[in-house]
Amino acid sequence: MGAWYWIGVAAGLGAAAGVLLAGAIRAAVVVVAVAGAAAGAGLGVLVDVWQPGSWGDIGAGVAGGGLAAFGAAQIVAGALRRGGTRFGTAALVAGAGLVAAVLAWAPALGYVEAVALPLVAARLRRRSPERYAGLRTLAKD
Repeated sequence: MGAWYWIGVAAGLGAAAGVLLAGAIRAAVVVVAVAGAAAGAGLGVLVDVWQPGSWGDIGAGVAGGGLAAFGAAQIVAGALRRGGTRFGTAALVAGAGLVAAVLAWAPALGYVEAVALPLVAARLRRRSPERYAGLRTLAKD
């Protein structure tokens, strides 16, 4: 495989790490994004050591981790604001992070993950209600 493949793997693994951190860390979105970028940098270095791709691996890991953590942190914050439990949300986000890590090994999907996660978060944030109404809609005042 060429360097483009390994750069995509680094971006995808960075995105997976960002998603995992967004579910595990309860902090401001910026803090989670910086932690995701740092984790992505570490994974980019590991990919670079394993299959040399130069600075592209590290840069892609940083970009993937930071962008994915930014997007996933917004989704996690929205889920918790609407009544989701902390442990349940973290478990679901961890599962999504593991799926993202597996998908990172498919050619070109790592690039897609790094770009798509913040876009999905922005779209969900615009069109979501403040809180799920549930059975409160049936209650008579």
